[in-house]
Amino acid sequence: MENKSKTRKEIEKQKEYIKKVKEINKDKNQKYSILTMGCQLNENDSEKICGMLEEMGYTKTESQNEVDLAIFNTCCVRENAEDKLFGKLGELKRLKEQKGTIIAIGGCMMQEKHITDKIKQSYPYTDIIFGTHTLHKLPEDLYKALKEKKRQEDILDIDGKIYEDLPIKRDSNIKASVTIMNGCNNFCSYCIVPYVRGRERSREPKAIIEEVREIAKQGYKEVTLLGQNVNSYLRVEREKGIEFEQYEGVNSFATLLRAINKIEGIERIRFVSPHPKDFTDDVIEAIADCDKVCKLVHLPLQSGNTKVLKEMNRKYTKEQYLNLVEKMKEKISNLTLSTDIIVGFPEETDEEFEDTLDVVEKVKFEQVYMFIYSRRVGTPGDRMENQIPEEIKHKRFDKLKALVESQIKENNQKYLGTIQKVLVEGTSKNNEHMLTGRTDSNKVVIFEGDKSLIGNMVELEIVSEHMWYLKGETVPTVSKER
Repeated sequence: MENKSKTRKEIEKQKEYIKKVKEINKDKNQKYSILTMGCQLNENDSEKICGMLEEMGYTKTESQNEVDLAIFNTCCVRENAEDKLFGKLGELKRLKEQKGTIIAIGGCMMQEKHITDKIKQSYPYTDIIFGTHTLHKLPEDLYKALKEKKRQEDILDIDGKIYEDLPIKRDSNIKASVTIMNGCNNFCSYCIVPYVRGRERSREPKAIIEEVREIAKQGYKEVTLLGQNVNSYLRVEREKGIEFEQYEGVNSFATLLRAINKIEGIERIRFVSPHPKDFTDDVIEAIADCDKVCKLVHLPLQSGNTKVLKEMNRKYTKEQYLNLVEKMKEKISNLTLSTDIIVGFPEETDEEFEDTLDVVEKVKFEQVYMFIYSRRVGTPGDRMENQIPEEIKHKRFDKLKALVESQIKENNQKYLGTIQKVLVEGTSKNNEHMLTGRTDSNKVVIFEGDKSLIGNMVELEIVSEHMWYLKGETVPTVSKER
């Protein structure tokens, strides 16, 4: 209870700083921009940043020349993210000199000392540096930067608390993401995430369910549950004997899915990312039983070779992964799978890479997110000998890509002539006269229809396939409207 009281007091303190900055901004028409890098967790964090900024009197702009506050929410999973950040910071120097634009950098990259050292040395005009555990303190940091005119550095190396009741400005009014846990305990040898986001901490069931109920009241139809390892939700707390308030019978990820499935107004539930080693039978049964839980399951593979998986510290074998897939296919009707694969991990041989192709051949994933291995400072993978030459990595990547694309065309055939429920998200990016939405299996479908259908679940007959999207035609039945 003492910790809860401290976190509540901290949020109340930040709300006071929100009022103070809003007073400073009164009648000034202050504009902000935000660049979000990385995963859906970062996108969710950016929605919270936007929520706080707009309560402080800022309005969002896409025009760099009118920016009074430039925010960067960084990711450190890929090396090119660093290059992108430093390039953008260089572009802002002139604007800083001309109009005094405040520059704030947060997110995972700020938890890496070599990055913050470079920013302080090469980009001394940066005003605020904040980490993954101090996002909630942005109002205080911003107030001090405005008042004191000196850099604010607010980074914690320890695991941060989870702060509830932050303002949020969501990017969509149809689909929403809800973080259910932060951090990771897996320490995969290629991944920097546990070092920058800390150990696993689960949000209280009541806070999650109340947030989902609130977005349902606001008219959202789809919710995505976020975490680095969602199917270990509440595991650490159980092991440590930490007791949360009993709420709706939630004591695991499986029971959380069942509780959210009962919330009126929500029509689809997705989640990312689970870990194959933690995919227990109760979770499989919950996916099978819950009509709102999408039957597309993202099941990261990373490699199809048991030796490479061991070097990656993934804690399952090729055979265990394939057995899990078969079990899921037996128990979950209409199951489709997506995955992540890393090509060119240190010491991976051509023969070991062939095992990855073998798994892809057997599973026939609906979607594959492919990555060329990128060394990350501070991870065991970075210290491994026999790093794979870039030329070989790219050859293997191209081979995997060709296989995946041949399977996508084959998979698309099964949709032709079928009736699919599609959540309509808006107009097509490539053709404003067409609407676009997604199936349960996350396939993009475009079709002709009235814009009043946006935000509704509609039934479409799939009439053609085009590799990266399907084309549909409306059928008479439309589900209940927003």
